[in-house]
Amino acid sequence: MAIEPDSAGVRFPPPLIFLGALLLGLVAERFVTLPFIGIDRWLLVATGAVLLAAGAATMLAAAGLFQRLGTHVPPSRPTTLIVTTGPYRWTRNPMYLGMAFVYAGIAVGANGVIALALLPLVLIVIQRRVIAREERYLEAKFGDEYQSYKAKVRRWL
Repeated sequence: MAIEPDSAGVRFPPPLIFLGALLLGLVAERFVTLPFIGIDRWLLVATGAVLLAAGAATMLAAAGLFQRLGTHVPPSRPTTLIVTTGPYRWTRNPMYLGMAFVYAGIAVGANGVIALALLPLVLIVIQRRVIAREERYLEAKFGDEYQSYKAKVRRWL
């Protein structure tokens, strides 16, 4: 992935961080089975489907908004403006939040206890290696405009 000079400098695509951990957890389930005790399989699948749908809708809404407004989605590309409408009214990171919900939905629906247990670690990596870089970049590039937005809208929810 080519990193442009006017960017957050994120070196690894965030969706691959989520996907890698999810696959690791689901593969580990093949060797160590830790079932959700007392939860009906259909309830797990239904809950997983709801989480996955909510996450996908959030991600698609946020990415679509970026595209409509003419700024780049990948954090390795320049940001042209601070988006404050749509899901960005409630969270500064709806794409990552959506990815977390998709991840959780797949893990729950697949009865992937290990995969689900890895999600907090994934969120820590995303927070420290991706979001922290993005926030420094946005503060340097947009100054008071970003500071004002940051003061009004939470990072996650």
